[in-house]
Amino acid sequence: MDLLDQIERELGKTDLPTVRVGDTVEVHYLISEGDKERVQLFVGTIIALAGRGLRRTVKVRRIVQGEGVERTFPIHGPRVKDMVVTRRGDVRRAKLFYLRDRVGKKTRVKELLGEKVRRDRLEEKARRQAMSDAANAAEETSAPDQGAAVES
Repeated sequence: MDLLDQIERELGKTDLPTVRVGDTVEVHYLISEGDKERVQLFVGTIIALAGRGLRRTVKVRRIVQGEGVERTFPIHGPRVKDMVVTRRGDVRRAKLFYLRDRVGKKTRVKELLGEKVRRDRLEEKARRQAMSDAANAAEETSAPDQGAAVES
């Protein structure tokens, strides 16, 4: 096991949804204004994913008052409190940078409906179960055996 992978597994968030390019997400982001902090929503379409592991980032685009706004969020960052998928997008590209040139209804991404969404949800549930099983197994193997006495 690589040392970096082990550190990333310990420090990374465990309860993240499976996000893909084309999905519409609500990013709950912690904003600090003076001495106060609050959670602000950034609702938009994922146009790009980058990095892997703890360094994974999501580029989200939305339209505000007719102007396109893009923001890059580190998925495992401490200021990202939650990421909720509201719609699954049905796209055939890894990067949706072509949406930057489009205006109005042309910026809409087709929604993934029906059996494909159910399959995605089942796969995500199985992935989460496998991750929790692996975490439980790691805890059991790393805990010292308290029942055994050491004699010298």
